[in-house]
Amino acid sequence: MIVVYSTAWCPDCLRARQVLKEAEVDFVEIDIERTPCAEEAMRAVNGNVGKVPTILIEAIPEERLVLVEPSDKELREVLAAYKRRREEGELGGRC
Repeated sequence: MIVVYSTAWCPDCLRARQVLKEAEVDFVEIDIERTPCAEEAMRAVNGNVGKVPTILIEAIPEERLVLVEPSDKELREVLAAYKRRREEGELGGRC
């Protein structure tokens, strides 16, 4: 599962959203300004950092990756590895 904590006005969030769409992966986007308790949830997973986008990738329950303001290159590399593992059956079915 991929969760993106974002805001509507954030240019880095728009950029990250585009990279995710280009990678053709399913993700859930949560606007921390419009969703009750979303900012608190984001801070709980990213070490209390108030920055967006924060991207949570949970491959399996024991394996969680949190990216805070990732570069396009970093996000593409992580997503490529995520997709590869899904295709190889390491991560189970679609979320």
